[in-house]
Amino acid sequence: MPNLFIHLAAFSLACASLFNNQLAADERPNILWIYVDDMSDWLGCYGDSIAETPHIDSLASQGVVFRRAYVPAPVCSTTRSALITGTMQTSHGLHNHRTMIKLPLPEQLTTVPELFRAAGYVTFNEAKDDYNFQRDRTQMYSAEFKRPTRKQVTSHLIGHDLSWLKQLKGKPFFGQIQLKGGKLGGETGAEYPAPSRVRGDDVIVPPQYPDNSVFRNAIARHYEQIAETDAQVGAIISALREFELLHNTAIFFFTDHGSPLPRSKQFLYEEGTRVPLVVQWLAGTERIRQRGQDRSDVVSGIDITATSLGLAGLEIPSFMEGRNFFDADLEPRKFVISARDRMGNAIDRIRSVTSTQFRYIRNSMLDRPLFQPQYRDGYATFTELRTLLEEGRLSPMHAAAFSVKRRVGEELYDLEKDPHQIVNLASDPRYQKALEEHRSFLNAWQEQTDDKGRYPESQESLRLVFKSSKGRCVNPEYDFLREEASPE
Repeated sequence: MPNLFIHLAAFSLACASLFNNQLAADERPNILWIYVDDMSDWLGCYGDSIAETPHIDSLASQGVVFRRAYVPAPVCSTTRSALITGTMQTSHGLHNHRTMIKLPLPEQLTTVPELFRAAGYVTFNEAKDDYNFQRDRTQMYSAEFKRPTRKQVTSHLIGHDLSWLKQLKGKPFFGQIQLKGGKLGGETGAEYPAPSRVRGDDVIVPPQYPDNSVFRNAIARHYEQIAETDAQVGAIISALREFELLHNTAIFFFTDHGSPLPRSKQFLYEEGTRVPLVVQWLAGTERIRQRGQDRSDVVSGIDITATSLGLAGLEIPSFMEGRNFFDADLEPRKFVISARDRMGNAIDRIRSVTSTQFRYIRNSMLDRPLFQPQYRDGYATFTELRTLLEEGRLSPMHAAAFSVKRRVGEELYDLEKDPHQIVNLASDPRYQKALEEHRSFLNAWQEQTDDKGRYPESQESLRLVFKSSKGRCVNPEYDFLREEASPE
């Protein structure tokens, strides 16, 4: 009991400190995260000529575009767990997607909405969160905010009633509006053929995929999802303008990872972890543009968290690992880390280090292929890959992801010369300096942060994974469960 009072007292002091560090009430911006599922940066403001994204492009024209933004993980729950705490998911055991035994957050952590609530902000989330920990949502989100739907915004947002936003007028707020992005109408590549306003013949198929009708349709479908998402963004901006909230609302538009294409979602290549990030704050345009409107410095998703607090004049807690990328004294990152661990029932451990020129990838489990059996196997894109593999019609490059023999411990790619990461330079003597630099950074980071992905998951947790996937688990970590299930 005495410890409880100590913790409560410490939290109260922290809250008071945060409140005292706020901007004056009439200077505090509202903070809105437009948080999108499974969507790549195929946008007009990122130079894509096919994309129909006038509203996001307008947001960018009046804000700041980050061209090298990377999320902590290439999948929903781990990225979202990282961003809501401002820490890498690997630092606190939040790294497995999905965590079957959800424990409370470590006592030294608190979530971003709670920090804003302590500073007098109204907080809300519409509506997905998907965290790998337990937390009472009444702690995180304001009771006085009347949630209209408790459902993720649908694809029919045009004409959707957004009048609930007017309850925020005159109140500083931190809010999240979740959009389905690459899950609109079914995930990209989940079916074939999928409808799209973009013709398959008009898209470009990157070299990491076979150039055929299935992949052309999957890519075209993602353009359709992006166009629908853009329309949703337009409706949100219009509603903010209507209720006189737009001018002093700092809008962060970003996604939790790249598209659901096979080597994108769940994997640590550029297409899986590089995401669109656009920030607009009309009342503070000069402040957020002090380093330029178009930025190419590498930033991490956890920097969004720290920056949101920073723009509101709130203290960034010492436990947070992100940086305020609008800070006048910002020391730009030289490297950014992303991590893949268990994805559903597929156990793996991969880390990547990205710099302005290179991407370094370390594969720790070389006894299994990159593409392991998992829930996306039923997608049209994966079905097509496996069919071509069985028929011997996949090129060696395209077949490598299914082969244990082709998996290597280290990968290094020159992003300037090889943006799709096709040519592994790890064994090229000319790139040994770059390889060692990235390797050393990863080694140091893992030790400094005590990367929890290095430790095996508990048997209790694996038992729940095995049960939830009805035994469709091929990794040796599940052998003890197969032995238990087999008759003597």
